[in-house]
Amino acid sequence: MCVGLSAKVLTVDKDTMIVDAGGAKRKVSAALLNDLRPGDFVMVHAGAAISKITDDDSDESENVWESFK
Repeated sequence: MCVGLSAKVLTVDKDTMIVDAGGAKRKVSAALLNDLRPGDFVMVHAGAAISKITDDDSDESENVWESFK
């Protein structure tokens, strides 16, 4: 099973960005996506942002994770 984490984009610099994933800040690749801006939400897998998602998608993803605790 592959797991992706939702994250909020904090900064973008060429093909990398800093994201906040549940309070943890990580540097990830932005090479697969275009037009990312701080405040956007992305799905991150294996150190790369794989898709842009909505704020609602991010909330739903976090709620699913919380149900496993």
